[in-house]
Amino acid sequence: MNETKKQNLQGVHQRIILIFIVSCLGFGCGYHFRPAGRPIGIGPDSIAIPLFSSTSSFMGIEGEFTRIVREEFIRHSRVRIESKDKAQTLLSGRIYSIATEPLAYTITQQTIDGYLSTDEVTSSRTLKVRLDIKFIDTGTGRTIWHDSNLTGEATYSVSADPLQNRYNQRQAVISIARDLATRVYSRIMERF
Repeated sequence: MNETKKQNLQGVHQRIILIFIVSCLGFGCGYHFRPAGRPIGIGPDSIAIPLFSSTSSFMGIEGEFTRIVREEFIRHSRVRIESKDKAQTLLSGRIYSIATEPLAYTITQQTIDGYLSTDEVTSSRTLKVRLDIKFIDTGTGRTIWHDSNLTGEATYSVSADPLQNRYNQRQAVISIARDLATRVYSRIMERF
């Protein structure tokens, strides 16, 4: 008799747990499955991402940033990229600060005519970029999201070859643009 009661009690516990799980899944405890790349709820069907503007003296950086942000949306979402006049939303960006700072030095010392000469040569630099980003509903003109100080940074090596330095600096810009594009995409899509 004790064995039968234990089995019945065990069956009741299993049914209670099953009912609880079904209730949570069926009545919505706040969690929902969604297809990859699609926002939860009602989201934009289209977005315009015009060429970023820049107050920087770095030539062509606007094109790099715009291209990489567009690629992020193309790669991860089903939101169409359209022209400004056709899109439901608009993502505009302005690069307003690009700064480089020395990060590491190579120090050389030599004696010239009895005097010790010390030279510090920068071996790597940090590149910092600041953006002003706005995400706007084109139908109402309402700003959905705005960050006036979105910042990214990367380091790059410096050598005596100016072409290699320019290449290294450009790679740092691309690295920053990819990081910021991922952050912008995530911030926009989490709102829907």
